Amino acid sequence: MAKKQKGVSTKSGITRISKNRKAYHEYEVLSTYEAGMVLTGTEVKALRAGKVNLSDGFVRIERGEAFLYNVHIGQYENSAVYAHSPERVRKLLLKKKELLYLFQQTNKQPLTLVALEIYIKKRWIKLKIGLCRGRKLYDKRQKIKEQESTRKIAALMKRG
Repeated sequence: MAKKQKGVSTKSGITRISKNRKAYHEYEVLSTYEAGMVLTGTEVKALRAGKVNLSDGFVRIERGEAFLYNVHIGQYENSAVYAHSPERVRKLLLKKKELLYLFQQTNKQPLTLVALEIYIKKRWIKLKIGLCRGRKLYDKRQKIKEQESTRKIAALMKRG
């Protein structure tokens, strides 16, 4: 019997590498999309080792293609000559209809595309991007109050 790895969901075959929790606080996520990434070999090995920072990552659509900015993928220790640049711009792989829709939405409304999560699906590294609207300070406070109240209610229900 195979040993179950930490963080792996055996039914869906998805292993989460990193999640951008800051984005869920700063933005209201309207919809999410799954994109593939064009990576080098050392980037793949560094991602599998968990050396990634998504906190400032965002997506721009330029010339009909999507590009990922400000995502730091650390250096892989065992790479000597073929090391990658940690902050380089990476191309994303999306369907043409999705690209067109996202381009239209970000141009006509004050919306942005934010990197939410990187995970391994089967054997492919995927990026979950979100079409997001920025939250105001009072919206953030309201969300925190709602979360605390639901937490308190759940705790009371558990006791009684």
